[in-house]
Amino acid sequence: MHNQRHYPYVTIPPGASPLPNPSPLQAYQDEFEYNAPSGDLLNPWDQTPTTRHPNGRPGELRSRPRTRSAYEPLPPTISFPEPEIHRFASQRTTLHPYSPRHRPSKSDDGHGSLPPNGDHSTRPFTPVTPDSASSMHYPPEDDWEAPVNQLTRELSNVSLYSEEGLRLFQAGHQLAEKDEEWHQLVPPEAQEALGKKEVERQSVLFELFKSERDYVEDLRLVTEVFIEPLQFAKPPVIASDRLRPFVQEVFWNLGQISVHHERMLAALFERQLDQHPLVQSVTDIVLETCFQFQADYESYIKHYPIAEERHRTELSRNKNYQVFIQKCSQDPRMRKRDMITFLSRPVTRLPRLHLILEHIQKITEPGHPDLEDLPLLLTILSDFLKSTQPGIAAAENRVKYWNVCESLTMPKGQIMDLDWYNDSRSLVYSGPVARRSKSEMDWHPWTDLFAVLLDNYLLLTKEERSTGGILKRYVSSRPIPLEYLKLGSFEGQPESRRERSEEGGILDSLRAQYKPIYPFTIYHSADKLERRYTLYAPTESAREKWRNALVETKGIDDVRRDANKWFAPQLVDDGSFRSPGAYTPRGFGSKASGRVVNAVSFTAAGGKRLMAVGCATGIYVGSRGDISFRKILSYGNPSSIIVLQEFNKFIVHHESYLLSYSLDILARVAMYQAPASSLDASMEKIAGEDGTVLFCTVGRIKQRMIVIYALKSFFQITVHALEACNLSELRRTPSRGSQGTISSFRPFGEPLYVPKDAYSVMALAKMIAISTEKGIVIADPTDASRQVIQVVPDFSGATCDSTDMADLKTRCEDAKPLGLIRTETGEILVIYDTLGCYITKRGVPHRKCGFILWETKATSFAHRGPHVMLFSSEFIEIRSISTGRLDQVIEGSDIRLLMHTNLKSHSADDPLLVAMRGTKDDKDGVSDKIIELVRTGDFNSTQTPMTPTPVEGLWDEWDM
Repeated sequence: MHNQRHYPYVTIPPGASPLPNPSPLQAYQDEFEYNAPSGDLLNPWDQTPTTRHPNGRPGELRSRPRTRSAYEPLPPTISFPEPEIHRFASQRTTLHPYSPRHRPSKSDDGHGSLPPNGDHSTRPFTPVTPDSASSMHYPPEDDWEAPVNQLTRELSNVSLYSEEGLRLFQAGHQLAEKDEEWHQLVPPEAQEALGKKEVERQSVLFELFKSERDYVEDLRLVTEVFIEPLQFAKPPVIASDRLRPFVQEVFWNLGQISVHHERMLAALFERQLDQHPLVQSVTDIVLETCFQFQADYESYIKHYPIAEERHRTELSRNKNYQVFIQKCSQDPRMRKRDMITFLSRPVTRLPRLHLILEHIQKITEPGHPDLEDLPLLLTILSDFLKSTQPGIAAAENRVKYWNVCESLTMPKGQIMDLDWYNDSRSLVYSGPVARRSKSEMDWHPWTDLFAVLLDNYLLLTKEERSTGGILKRYVSSRPIPLEYLKLGSFEGQPESRRERSEEGGILDSLRAQYKPIYPFTIYHSADKLERRYTLYAPTESAREKWRNALVETKGIDDVRRDANKWFAPQLVDDGSFRSPGAYTPRGFGSKASGRVVNAVSFTAAGGKRLMAVGCATGIYVGSRGDISFRKILSYGNPSSIIVLQEFNKFIVHHESYLLSYSLDILARVAMYQAPASSLDASMEKIAGEDGTVLFCTVGRIKQRMIVIYALKSFFQITVHALEACNLSELRRTPSRGSQGTISSFRPFGEPLYVPKDAYSVMALAKMIAISTEKGIVIADPTDASRQVIQVVPDFSGATCDSTDMADLKTRCEDAKPLGLIRTETGEILVIYDTLGCYITKRGVPHRKCGFILWETKATSFAHRGPHVMLFSSEFIEIRSISTGRLDQVIEGSDIRLLMHTNLKSHSADDPLLVAMRGTKDDKDGVSDKIIELVRTGDFNSTQTPMTPTPVEGLWDEWDM
């Protein structure tokens, strides 16, 4: 961009008519035409071999074009409408009278000022001195208006002597460092003529040119010294698969930033050469570039802490990288600066630029156009720098978070997925704390810990440094999820901690020092006694910081979890089922339904949704959402109630019997469309006459609906499997007690003899799994030759470390097995009441015999999609099956799993009913609340299958 300038000293021939006001694009196109004479004399304004544009180095000087007189006739041109151009104040034609806009070209004075020797470009540069400028005359400082043209002419003559130094300056580090100053390129007489204020302003402007030149050079060095040698190193410094991500992570978008500043530097040098030694303004150039580079700078500045840490991490772990960086530091252009200095250059450049521009504003004379434009530019830069601070803080916090995660060492054998690699994870607070030792015999009964509060867990660690100086933090206690974390007292009086004297000796106890420490208490809500921690902060302010951090983080976590539920509890009923409470009148308890123990949903004829609820006083049936439930069957506290919708069967396990009723008749009786006697007529005894039914379940085996139950007779327990039949498949089958009866079920395989300590059973795809005290028995009722395959986990075939296997075996023997779940990776997750472990399809422990410890002791579990749901009396713990990651916790009181059969093709399609303590406690008793856990979905997401497609042949042996 060029400034419009007047030409007050050009002699206009008589009779010549002036041109109309030229456009900005024409004003500097050709100022004066001159044909150089033949010979060695060169025109310093013509193009030279050192011209930068278009193929020169960024930031080098562009030689001036041949000039033409403003009154020289122009060749015919095609006239186009001239666009409206909005200019900065520094480009306006109306200027302060103290600021001459035109620096004469050599055509104004002829060529007498050139040295006689035409090879002026090769002679050494000598700064202008008073002797060399003694022949120049400058008017007094207080007489600007009259001789302004003469001053402009003489300053232009000065530039003829200093232009070579200017070229060397712009070429970069070709002048002595002391000569790279504005006053070294301008004689003292010129400085005196300009005045102190203007001299200072020109010096600061020169500093802007110099700092921008050095900055562009440093950005170029990053590519030439670091990036390119690293990419083409032979042998490679960093493995090829890691090199590209490393370069991208460390150097980020330095290339884009460099492009912006190379363009700005070229424009600045052009302005400097055009106006030296009296540069009017550069605000327009900087402002235009500022609008262009903000997005790239914002990205780099916010990423810088991550880039620096990535470099430091590689430097500490890769010896080849250490050698490479040391070799780079030997490059003389580095000037004893390390790589961190170069990486931080974009971070510090804008604040320094802001300071320089602020200085220019302070020393600019009133009335100068810069006083209009500079405040805008400074405001833009200031607001931009402020806007990047939160991003820098977030990146620094991210780096601290990574450092903490990398330093953690988990207890051996445990599988802990703390969701570290989630981009939303962050480090909230950390610091040293102390804990009192349990041993009273220890002279120093204190343990120094380092507590780490993440946005999802609280960890207590012990710090140790290895011989190489690497810091390790060993997790001394199981991490506490924020869902389970509860805060105790933070108001305790300070206690005194005795510190051992630094001087050893017999009288250490007499020299011991005491210092106050401040206690605070936290605990695990599922284990309030065993996992209760009293920690001590070193100061009162540290304790208060811990309190504020814990309260704030738990509040944020509660909101986050509430907005990101995997399963949303939907209320089905609260108030229809009551138990006697503190406010219940005497004698009224007999009217209450009692505690809910089972529930199942089904659809009646006509599409009406009903629900059967098993309570202490019987089985009630009613519409979902209706407060009026009718008592249909008087079986109190039924062990199980199961609905087979497609077979029109309602199965009840009560005490020692397993009974079946017609589902349609049950619904009609509930809706007062049929007498109760018709339901009794539809009853069918499935089992119980030959022994006591201990437990039962229903599932699909080999695409058939199978009822499985365990029957205890004499001193043995047998497991039976019956296939449910449709009406079209009904046939006469022999009965144990009679000649023949119409049965809705037929035997599926042969009875299985199982250990006496069996307590539950579940259906697999082709077999059944029976839970016993010693493990889970896998059996096939249809193959008598190999009815019992094995007991899992099978520790005899484990290939993991013997210590890890022994630890897992001990833990499994002390736990109660509940069932099995197949994972997406082809493994099986064995569910115990306190832990889970992975096994192969052969039953052998997998994942290095690792195990997952539940946060609470489970009484039952359910499998829904990619999650396992663990139920205890106060919590529902929802975890990822493949990783064990804790995804959600639902809190309640007296929680019971009511229905969890997987009878549909996808387990996620089955309703999941849960009972817990209700919200009502009045004269009618204490209510039981029934909720349904409904799986949520992402907004604007396409529906995907909840379970993976089974791989054919993967489970040929078990086929779970």
